[in-house]
Amino acid sequence: MSEHTPSEETTIETASEATIDTVEVAAEPVVPATPMQLVEALLFAHHVPVSIRKLAKLTELSEEIVQSTVTALQAEYRDRSGGIVIVLQDGNVQMTTAPEAAEQVAAFLKTDQAGELTRPALETLTIIAYRGPVSKSEIELIRGVNCSLILRNLMIRGLVEEAGETETGSPIYQVTIDFLKFLGITDIAQLPDYQELNENVHLKELLEKQSQDFFTDK
Repeated sequence: MSEHTPSEETTIETASEATIDTVEVAAEPVVPATPMQLVEALLFAHHVPVSIRKLAKLTELSEEIVQSTVTALQAEYRDRSGGIVIVLQDGNVQMTTAPEAAEQVAAFLKTDQAGELTRPALETLTIIAYRGPVSKSEIELIRGVNCSLILRNLMIRGLVEEAGETETGSPIYQVTIDFLKFLGITDIAQLPDYQELNENVHLKELLEKQSQDFFTDK
């Protein structure tokens, strides 16, 4: 049987302690999010005003707690004088840019709108065109990624618009009249292979191909 030197024993003991510490850390329970964290995260994810009632439903908190949380967030953002503010009006809340930065933000958005649509934006627009009205959750299920920023960009460009929301609170989107004008058609059914893509179960593959063949030529 081999014997360990004092330095080897110290190394073994240190490694053992590290292993135990790692196990103990991994076993620690996840700390639940605070009301402020939940409300702030949801406001960041929503690109349109969201009601206190909807926030309460999504966070499973009372409307009173949500209201007080929004008030606290407003004070926090106001005190730090940053580029983001929390706006509350008629029971609807939105995270938006500070008035002081309005001119620069407007210039940026104007430049952004003038640029070409990205591939993810084209794919998202294709899904809405062929499957709309379609919910945000369904769009993200098809694409496999969060589409909040893409949808915001498409709305800013005037290509899509909200058409209500599902029972679970997910926004529903459809293309706009400006979108039809952009393509030079008068009815959404005039899109190439509309009937097939609107009903086909193999939606993802077909839509990706369609976005390459059709919209990129416009």
